[in-house]
Amino acid sequence: MLEEHHTKCNLCPRKCGVNRKENKQGVCRAERDVKIASFNLHYGEEPPISGINGSGTIFFSGCTLGCVFCQNFPISQLFHGTYYNIEELANILLYLQKKKAHNINLVSPTPYLYHFVKALEIAKAKGFNLPIVYNTSGYERVEIIRKLNGIVDVYLPDFKYSNNEIARRYSGVRDYVENALKSIIEMFKQVGKLKLDKNGIARKGLIIRHLILPDNTENSIRILNILKENNLNQAYLSLMSQYFPAHKASNFKEISRKINFQEYNIVKEHALNLGFNKGWFQDIYS
Repeated sequence: MLEEHHTKCNLCPRKCGVNRKENKQGVCRAERDVKIASFNLHYGEEPPISGINGSGTIFFSGCTLGCVFCQNFPISQLFHGTYYNIEELANILLYLQKKKAHNINLVSPTPYLYHFVKALEIAKAKGFNLPIVYNTSGYERVEIIRKLNGIVDVYLPDFKYSNNEIARRYSGVRDYVENALKSIIEMFKQVGKLKLDKNGIARKGLIIRHLILPDNTENSIRILNILKENNLNQAYLSLMSQYFPAHKASNFKEISRKINFQEYNIVKEHALNLGFNKGWFQDIYS
C-alpha cells in the first residue's frame, strides 16, 4: 500500500518526489534500502515503553527534520548506519522478540515505512506478535498516518513547536505545526488513551512528548494550550527536561545551555493546571 510513495517519495510533508527504487536520495538521505544505525533492547524510554525487559528499539538512519540540537545527530544528520534488505529487517523484528522485548520501537521510521510494512508481513508469518511503537518527531503527513491504522499500536510523537518560525529556525521546516497537530489528532483517533497490561506495559494508545527548550517556555505553554484546545490533554504527556546543547545548538545563544529549574516548573505547573497526567513527567530536578 506504500509502494507508490516509495517510487515517488512523498512519505513526509517535504514530498521530495525522488524515486527511491532507483536509489535516489531525498532530503532525509534515505535511499533504496533501509539503513539502520542500531537495534537492541533500550531501557531509557518512558516506563510503559521500556518496562523491565526493555524496548526493542530500531534506530533508523536519517531524519525528515534537521534539528540543530539533535541528541542523535550522528544517526539523523550524519547518516551513520548499515544497509539491510527487507528480509533482514524482518529477522531483526524476530530477533528482538526472541530477546523478550516488550515491543518494537521504531525511531524515525517515516522514510522506511514501505520497507517496514513488508518486513512486518514476513515476520508475522513467522510468529511475530509484539506491539509496534511509532516513535516520531511529529513531522508527518496525516494521509500517511491514516494508512498505519491497525498496524501501529502505540504512537510516541514529539510536539516540538507552537509556531513555524521557531520550527524554521531550529529544524529547517516552515510547516511543522499544522502537520504535527493533524497527525497527532489522527493518532489519537486511531489508538485512543494509553492502555497498559497488568505489568504496566503499553499495549495501545498515545503518548505525546515535549522537550522543553531553554529560553522558550512560551513555546511550551502555547503547545500545551494547543493540545488542550484539541482535547489532547486526555492523552498521556511526557514532559522532558533533559535538553542539552548538542550538535549545532551552541551557534544559537538562546539554546546554548541546559534548561533551569524555574523554566521546567513553569511549564510543568501549566500542564498540571490544564489537566495533563503528571505520572510521566521526566523531571531531572526531582
